[in-house]
Amino acid sequence: MTDPNVPSRVFARASQDAESARTAVSTPQTQDPAYRLAFQDMDFLLREDLRPVRFQLELLKPQLLMDEAKIASMFVIYGSARIPEPAKAQALLDLATDDQSRLIAQRLIEKSKYYDVARELSHLASCYPLDDDGKRHFVVCSGGGPSIMEAANRGAMDKGCESVGLNIVLPHEQAPNEYVTPSLSFQFHYFALRKMHFLLRARAVAVFPGGFGTFDESFELLTLIQTGKIKPIPVIFYGKDFWTRVVNFDALVEEGVISPRDLNLFHFCETAEEGWEIVQNFYKDRAE
Repeated sequence: MTDPNVPSRVFARASQDAESARTAVSTPQTQDPAYRLAFQDMDFLLREDLRPVRFQLELLKPQLLMDEAKIASMFVIYGSARIPEPAKAQALLDLATDDQSRLIAQRLIEKSKYYDVARELSHLASCYPLDDDGKRHFVVCSGGGPSIMEAANRGAMDKGCESVGLNIVLPHEQAPNEYVTPSLSFQFHYFALRKMHFLLRARAVAVFPGGFGTFDESFELLTLIQTGKIKPIPVIFYGKDFWTRVVNFDALVEEGVISPRDLNLFHFCETAEEGWEIVQNFYKDRAE
């Protein structure tokens, strides 16, 4: 064989056939839904019995795009969508109309300091150098929404770095915050696949005060580490006063439903520097 120009492929690309299908001659046969290419037929893809395929697609799309972005590991930041940044905190109290709403507003204001802490922690993580293969580590990842999530993505942007946002379709509108890198802003239908992507590349997780969503994500993580389903990683709970008020960890030990050593799966801290030091020491100790 003397011709070195061997073609790299012999089948047409899917994109080429998709374009050809769009310009097909109009006949009763070509206009019927049965004739559509399967991957162009949204009614077909949204059938109940195609759920396993949608699971696979939702797992695969962010995986491929983050691989292409050379993201080797992430620093995941969980936290409430309701805690305001300090500059906007007073507005909550101004809008309060009764004692209950004033109490809630005051407590949210007290937690508004964690907006700045999350932003500062993101500064520190985002400055981590590339490895020898040009891959990025501790890329900041949030749920893509407002408040603590916004602070995390904002901190990365402050340093001119990219960050990931894993948003979810909800009955009410939830647009990504403006600081998420557009090419790393993902939207999920399935909570399960979203939570999996939080942890597939996570090498550290910071948990700020939050509600049901934050509880769901953080306690599933602790369960995975506790049961050996994933290797231990640094898990940092910000706001000891909050967490020990809403969860009696010591009582769980006393009731015998967790073991004393399970309390070593996570750390409490208050400052960005303290949290970043916990992460550095964790991996330093493992290397030694």
